[in-house]
Amino acid sequence: MSNTTPQILKGFRDFLPKEKRQRDFVLNKVIEIFKKYGFEPTQTPGLESAKLLLGKYGDEADKLVFNFVDNGGREVGLPYDQTVPTARVLAQYQNELPKFFRRYQVMSVFRAEKPQKGRYREFTQCDIDIFGTTSSVADAEILACTYEAFKNVGFPSVKLKINDRQTLFTTLKPFATDKLDVFSIIQTIDKLDKKTSEEISSELIKKGLSDSTTSQVLTAIKNAAMSDNLSQIVDKAVALGVPTDAIEFSPNLARGLDYYTGMIFEVSIPEYAAGSCGGGGRYDNLIEQIGGPATPAVGIAFGFDRMVEAALSLKLIPPVQASAQVLVTIFDESIQAKSLEVTKELRAQRICTEVYPELDKLGKQFKLANQKNIPWVIVIGEEEIKQNKVTLKNMKSGEQELLEITEVIEVIKSD
Repeated sequence: MSNTTPQILKGFRDFLPKEKRQRDFVLNKVIEIFKKYGFEPTQTPGLESAKLLLGKYGDEADKLVFNFVDNGGREVGLPYDQTVPTARVLAQYQNELPKFFRRYQVMSVFRAEKPQKGRYREFTQCDIDIFGTTSSVADAEILACTYEAFKNVGFPSVKLKINDRQTLFTTLKPFATDKLDVFSIIQTIDKLDKKTSEEISSELIKKGLSDSTTSQVLTAIKNAAMSDNLSQIVDKAVALGVPTDAIEFSPNLARGLDYYTGMIFEVSIPEYAAGSCGGGGRYDNLIEQIGGPATPAVGIAFGFDRMVEAALSLKLIPPVQASAQVLVTIFDESIQAKSLEVTKELRAQRICTEVYPELDKLGKQFKLANQKNIPWVIVIGEEEIKQNKVTLKNMKSGEQELLEITEVIEVIKSD
């Protein structure tokens, strides 16, 4: 047997209880707003047909899709995002879903990227989408729900950087060539917020543009104006409650995925400089592209991991509490039955209760409660049994009191 401690794969992570509770805090705040806006929950598989996934994102993104042949000889892949699998759902269940279907989903997605700080091969996305309408109201609803979800987590300020994919096509198409299509130019322009203009120019030149043409591309993007379509969306988002100063027109925003057709946007937190915390837009042709009916769609994927990192860095997540509200001790075998009876009574009252599983010194049992941040401990000894009471100890103050079980329940519930 090997003595080597097993290690997690590079680019993947485990979440121990403290981290998982922190993530759950943020997730619950986000889902609360999703439900408030009428979004319905869905769940898609962690494995899809490679044919479904490939060819939807663009050549560069396709290289990051985990795809392989399984033991049955089937070509399969791990989801790169939730949008393409959800488009399959719309195509597959078109006769079962309501008109103007709106959904939310939270799941892991996978990208075969080089792992680095803040970038993993498996990460969590929270998606919302509205299907079946080209109305700018739907676009505005996505913006409004996104803004409120981030605010509900507690972020002091939220920026929605927006652009119009059609503006990008109109602006950049004159510079496309037989060897370099407009999508490839957009994929490079999409990196303007991460790289310098010089680096972007160098990449475009490597793709085949001349120095002068590259300069014209950057100038054209800089001078692009907000489209009428985008202006209408912004007006409606403001009417839905998004502050005007939270929306910023960003003409160099490109969103590198090929399936976007209209409004595109990204979410940033000014107090958190690590990058975008989400992005999305309108994708009206994708569902038809994979074999479904012509179904317009608009949505966003929240970068959940970055949201959690940002919330932690800004100290928005309250101190982690244990799942258990109270620990019931057992230090004498003759009293064990009583301890289990009290545990049952507490749980019947929906009080989250942990029972110490072994006979042990009280000091060790108190130490475990402190280690797990359990606020209350119940001690039952011979004297407590004689009086048909228990001792309730407050682990924060150190105070303890002899109480009847009904009084214990009242104290813990009122805490």
